[in-house]
Amino acid sequence: MTACTFLASVGPRLIRYSADAEAATLGEVDEINLGLNLQYAWPHPARRLLYAVISNGGPGVPGDQHALVTLASDPETGEFCQTGKPIALPHRPIHLTLDGDARHLLVAYVVPSHIEVWRLGADGVVGDPVAQPNIHDVGIFGHQIRVLPSGGAAVLVTRGNPGSDVRPEDPGALKLFNYSDGVLKDQKSVAPNDGFGFGPRHLDFHPSEPWALVSIERQNQLQLFQMTGDSFAEEASFVASTLEHPTAATPRQHGGAIHVHPNGCFVYVSNRSDEADTVDGREVFAGGENAIAVFSLDPRTGEPTRIQNAPSLGFVPRTFSIDPSGRLLIAANQNRMDVRDGAGFDTVPASLVLYRIGDDGRLELAHRHPVDSGADTQFWSGFLPW
Repeated sequence: MTACTFLASVGPRLIRYSADAEAATLGEVDEINLGLNLQYAWPHPARRLLYAVISNGGPGVPGDQHALVTLASDPETGEFCQTGKPIALPHRPIHLTLDGDARHLLVAYVVPSHIEVWRLGADGVVGDPVAQPNIHDVGIFGHQIRVLPSGGAAVLVTRGNPGSDVRPEDPGALKLFNYSDGVLKDQKSVAPNDGFGFGPRHLDFHPSEPWALVSIERQNQLQLFQMTGDSFAEEASFVASTLEHPTAATPRQHGGAIHVHPNGCFVYVSNRSDEADTVDGREVFAGGENAIAVFSLDPRTGEPTRIQNAPSLGFVPRTFSIDPSGRLLIAANQNRMDVRDGAGFDTVPASLVLYRIGDDGRLELAHRHPVDSGADTQFWSGFLPW
């Protein structure tokens, strides 16, 4: 049996698909409306529960309605329903995760950059928030929260903001906290060059080596940091461009999501561009790379070597996911966008793009599944482990 569950959101709609890793096929099953736009979701590792943060905000829009919700999946049909009451949140959330023993849920906020933690019961039900008197250094523009494999620390990935003619650059950083029983305490800030020219977005951990692989959004890079116990090295051991043509990068060219293959041999990073020109009153794609960059890792040092840039056949692959068997990768192109088509224009829809993963880590295009996103965006996607 190779079928597994894949989820993708379009605005407030969370759509459930059945994905077959062997056949590299995808079929829509059903959907649930969450009421507000899904920002991110994280599954419970042992129970059929999915935790989601939702908001009427989005990129550049703070919104005024935000919540944490729990979705339960029926063990026979797989259908999702919302369980318990939504928990109101103070600001737009951007990411959430569970700690290693699934006893706590951690939520990251964008503006203001911040972290909150809730206890989870043995049944997975969200309980009381955990007071955090020892968090002070939360950086600028938090974008992801993860607990280190050691379990004794957590890291808030803070992107910072690019500079412009009217405002200086806000530095980025990896903000590390000691972590125990849901309580965080400032540890240190990892910010090469004091965070200037360093705009991290997301990171992932190697399954067996002490390596943190970081997607650097504003510089379109993959950086590898050595971990020692509950902490990171001050500087990256290796830096590699994610782009096929790095010298041609435009201001709207950004690194995105990052995932290490389950076998630890390969790393995948999304490249995103929605650079546009106004032509006859229409916003038309003006160039850039929308692709999944594939890296092989030296098994001894971790040094990454880019071996492929697989086009995403759409625009802004904000999220992607690898199936539990490691044989199938699905990228979610967030936006629909107009393109030039001879003397006229064509609209490329949002889409889900399926790739087979070869033994050498390279991606082979299998199928492109158009998505009718309407006025919304396809903001999150992911495989479930159960």
